[in-house]
Amino acid sequence: MTAGEGTILVGRSTGPRPKPEVLSLRLANRHGLVAGATGTGKTVTLQVLAEGFSNAGVPVFAADIKGDLSGLAAAGEAKPHFVKRAEELGIAYEPDRFPTMFWDVFGEQGHPIRCTVTEMGPLLLARLLELNDIQEGVLNIAFRVADENQWPLIDLKDLRALLTFLSENAKELSATYGNVSGASIGAIQRALLVLENQGADQFLGEPALNLEDFMRTDREGRGFVNILAADKLMQRPRLYASFLLWMLSELFEQLPEVGDLDKPKLVFFFDEAHLLFNDAPKALLDAVEQVVRLIRSKGVGVYFVTQNPLDVPETVLGQLGNRVQHALRAFTPRDQRAVRAAAETFRQNPGFDVGKAITELAVGEALVSFLEAKGTPSVVERALIAPPQGRVGPLTPAERVAIIGQSPLRGKYDEAVDNESAYEMLAQRKHLDSAQAEAAGQSEGGLSGMLGGWLGGIFGSGEEAASKGKGAGKGTGRTRRPPPSLAEQVIGNAARSMARKVGTEVGDAILRNVLGGLTKR
Repeated sequence: MTAGEGTILVGRSTGPRPKPEVLSLRLANRHGLVAGATGTGKTVTLQVLAEGFSNAGVPVFAADIKGDLSGLAAAGEAKPHFVKRAEELGIAYEPDRFPTMFWDVFGEQGHPIRCTVTEMGPLLLARLLELNDIQEGVLNIAFRVADENQWPLIDLKDLRALLTFLSENAKELSATYGNVSGASIGAIQRALLVLENQGADQFLGEPALNLEDFMRTDREGRGFVNILAADKLMQRPRLYASFLLWMLSELFEQLPEVGDLDKPKLVFFFDEAHLLFNDAPKALLDAVEQVVRLIRSKGVGVYFVTQNPLDVPETVLGQLGNRVQHALRAFTPRDQRAVRAAAETFRQNPGFDVGKAITELAVGEALVSFLEAKGTPSVVERALIAPPQGRVGPLTPAERVAIIGQSPLRGKYDEAVDNESAYEMLAQRKHLDSAQAEAAGQSEGGLSGMLGGWLGGIFGSGEEAASKGKGAGKGTGRTRRPPPSLAEQVIGNAARSMARKVGTEVGDAILRNVLGGLTKR
């Protein structure tokens, strides 16, 4: 729903002076936060925002944790409480459906999403594999070696082949890059096996995702809502967080600088945001902070959806200018700290106690604060959230299949391809090395054999001539050659023995001595 040119209607305040609460599209790339306990209405708020962006021609990407967001592809129903809520907001309830594309890392409930190992990079891959600092260092060496040798790392078999190469050449590589530990390589190989058993090998490969396919509009100019099936993916939280971080990083690297636009080029909803930051190393947190801070200049808005505002580090939380806070429960000391932290992040309203209001909000109510014209946050207001126009609840499997079948991307990503990459290049290198070694061995053996035969022929020919001389002297009147001396017999026997053995071992020794003597000269 829209509430005038350049805005999205999110709800209506309930204070002494009720007014529409709207999100300005011009400031929507300043990021945002949707927080609240389970069952308080976060998913409905996310759906309302996604519908508003779509109507404004802004593509959306959102992870669907429970399957509920898939209902955006079907028109909603004029349920009594929706109609009543619309009347309270001063609008008419109009069911609608939105252009939707479904995606799935595992390729089961949508178009497959793939990226290459190189695109994932060593930092994210190390976190995905849960490597320690030493193992991560070896992984960085592997990426460096692949880059310098122009060996494309596309899928897991490429990375395995590269690690095998590192293991076989550890001594030489350690002299250049630092210690390449066999134990670390083994640990990485085992982690890759675990990753493959979890199905992550389907994510690493080609054809790799073209991020421009997330930025489509339909014939009416409405932005596509890209929905990632995340119910199965959530069972592998490291893969889920690494995948979404990879997407943010790729958007940041690929999109040009555009400054502040009239509306974002893409809005990215990161549900279950705590998974992004749990146990994350400082280097990764620094990278996330940098991307969130700078990606708005690429025309991308990032909205974190989480239960507790404390799930988001303060350095990131301070950059989230648009806020929707649903109810929080204050049963434990940590819950109480979360309530206080959430209350302190708002621009205070003298009309009510913000901390107390957070614990009293009903389902469908929220505290809202959006950026105003000069980029400053508005005074926090207690508001009723607008009803969504799409279906609240999941599509049936048959409905999902039908929409995927009509997708403009049908067939583009469905089949995996296996192009030549590091695995094939290293196999060819190994085969070539073996062939060269075999050829060198045959060449040396043949030369030594020829030398032995040649020497044997020299020594054998003298005795053979003498033997012929003995026979020839009979009845011819010619002078007979005297019988060979003892020394000549010894030399002749040695020569024949050498010739019979083809000179392999003796010839090798002689060859080395001869060539060595020539070299010294």
